Amino acid sequence: MESNLPPIWSSSENADLQPSRRAPLRLARLGATFLGVSVVSGVLLAGLALPVAGGIGLTAKGTAEGFEDVPSDFKTPPLTQATQVFDAKGGLIAKVYERDRTVITAEQMSPFMRQAQVDIEDARFYEHGAVDLKGVLRAISKNAESGTASQGASTLTQQYVKNVNVEQAGDDRDAVLEAQRKTLGRKIQELKVAIKLEEELPKEQILTNYLNITYYGNGAYGVEAASQRYFSKSNKDLTVAEAATLAGLVQNPSQYDPKQHPQAAQNRRDTVIDKMLENKHITAEQAKEAKASPLGLNYKAPQNGCITAQAGMGFFCDYVRHVVKQDPAFGQSADERKKFWNQGGLNIYTTLDPDKQAAAQNAVSSNVRVTDSVSAAASMVEPGTGKILAMAQTRPYGLDTTQNQTVVNLNVDAAMGGGNGFQPGSTFKPVVAAAALEAGLPATQEYSSPNKLEYPTMKTCEGTWKNEGRPKTVVPNESASEKGPYQLKMAMALSVNTYFVQMEQEIGLCAVKQMANKLGITTKASGKPLEEVPAMALGVEEMSPLTMANVYATFAAQGTHCAPVAINRITTVEGKDVPVPSPQCEKAFSESTARALNTVLNGVTENNGTGAALNLDDNRQIAGKTGTSDRKRAAWFNGYTPQLATAVWIGGPQGGVEMRNITINGKYRTEVFGADGPGPIWRDAMNQALRGTPKQSLPMADIPDPAPRTDPTKTNPTGTGTPGGQATAPAGPATNPAGPGTATEPDQQP
Repeated sequence: MESNLPPIWSSSENADLQPSRRAPLRLARLGATFLGVSVVSGVLLAGLALPVAGGIGLTAKGTAEGFEDVPSDFKTPPLTQATQVFDAKGGLIAKVYERDRTVITAEQMSPFMRQAQVDIEDARFYEHGAVDLKGVLRAISKNAESGTASQGASTLTQQYVKNVNVEQAGDDRDAVLEAQRKTLGRKIQELKVAIKLEEELPKEQILTNYLNITYYGNGAYGVEAASQRYFSKSNKDLTVAEAATLAGLVQNPSQYDPKQHPQAAQNRRDTVIDKMLENKHITAEQAKEAKASPLGLNYKAPQNGCITAQAGMGFFCDYVRHVVKQDPAFGQSADERKKFWNQGGLNIYTTLDPDKQAAAQNAVSSNVRVTDSVSAAASMVEPGTGKILAMAQTRPYGLDTTQNQTVVNLNVDAAMGGGNGFQPGSTFKPVVAAAALEAGLPATQEYSSPNKLEYPTMKTCEGTWKNEGRPKTVVPNESASEKGPYQLKMAMALSVNTYFVQMEQEIGLCAVKQMANKLGITTKASGKPLEEVPAMALGVEEMSPLTMANVYATFAAQGTHCAPVAINRITTVEGKDVPVPSPQCEKAFSESTARALNTVLNGVTENNGTGAALNLDDNRQIAGKTGTSDRKRAAWFNGYTPQLATAVWIGGPQGGVEMRNITINGKYRTEVFGADGPGPIWRDAMNQALRGTPKQSLPMADIPDPAPRTDPTKTNPTGTGTPGGQATAPAGPATNPAGPGTATEPDQQP
């Protein structure tokens, strides 16, 4: 055992003096140390009223009047342990910890382990009290003879108290150093607690606590973690030789590290075995067999943190960490929540569906390479519950940027470990439509929808927005031929910009903002407030894929919005339930509005809508919306079935890559749209995720098509069946519309 004695108990001063001068100095030193013991004893006796038994020691069960009770933190200290994060089917996502420790009971420990630790650390543990004065006198004599502090006299109980102090210091470096200071004051304080502890706890419990708290090197705290680290087995299954190896580590985990210094570790192990034989805890035959055996390491490297998660689950794991550290359900203050997470000892059962996670990860990885200049991300949410079922992105979770790794979760807001989000483009238009339908506008609402339009004056929650630029800001449609009038269904299918600006003007910007809030969009992804500007309808305010997936999950759930949920259940390692946040669901809009939206968004994926090429393999009913942002810096497809909503984004991770004349997944593209960039990723992910599940229909509304109109400029009086007799597919890319913030481009492929 490493000596923890204060200077008056052991000294190496003047160790280099000549032998002829050592004898008198040694006698003087012996006298001084005995005086020191007397001083300490006097302090203890006078200041702490400790009883003396037989003139040589302190009893284990003697009274110590004047002591208050030992704090519960010393009896059953809340030890930092590992937390395990599981997916929805019970598979381990990751093991996370500040200290790798699993607290176990005496019955779960190897008897060899318990005996070995006592024999090498404190062989008289069951005979003395908190202070072993016989051991102190022996240490004084040995140290004085050798002129070094080679032998210590701290009891196992004292060592335990010191370890608790270090544990309670946590990651506070100054507090740790204070807990480790070898001063007389610190020693007396430790003795005070140790003596009372021996009064209140049986020896067996003190030993169990000690074995759970002690450090065994290589990041392993406590005997269970140590057994798993060095031998890949539970502590209860250790052999004599294995238990002796671990017991020998405590004195100096680095010096006796069996991985780095196998011979030193084996020598130390054999010393422990000899002690076990000497104390008659093993037979001579057992000792001989144990010493003849090799170290037999089966080393398991520390696997700590979300970085160890497989199948792209690291980002979701990190999201769970942010949830725990931010949700008041886990502590009223940030410090309380941090302590709850860091202390660990939890089993966190999450909502992540491993099959859907695999579907999302396969889809993003097979359509965008990790080395591409752009990345892709996909979030899946269960309608009606808010449960996050998948969270995938092409760039892997990690710190090695040379391998294109990142710890930025592109699926979530900045506050939850993400970036500042991306412009959702026209995928925001259904939010405007929902606000309009709730305001009483019919699903057949028609606007002139000219080819281009000066942003009109609009009402905000607190005033009026006016287009006061010189020249005035104009929003165009995609091509010269794209002009109305249009009704909602066709305007959504073709993603007509001017239609939704006119709709926004009629209901007011405040109504759009309020609907966005009901759908869970309370801020931009960066955390900045939403701006009430006309270009809001065109998706200029940055959002995260998880936010948009949850919006579309609300559409699928007939207007019921549920806040995203990542955690189903938490238990302690003892099996006790920990309260988790209750689901937060409320009605965002009526079922009649939901049916109309289903019909309108289903039209986007049929006939000549911008997402017509994205039908699923089994032809089940889907609904969704394409979106492309300003200068092709982001492209989206968000869509759903009754069972599953998925949002897919593709773009530069920092938002600055223009997807024109670009190679993605080995294929050159002149430009990227919502239908041909993220659209195929969405289709692949949904095909795999929904394979084998029952087909369900979306509740729809009966929205009649407008009567055919005559266009005198066309030979065919009814044109091609669209309002105004214009082509159902756009003629070409649009110019970049100016506007407050940044307006979006048309999102369909020419």
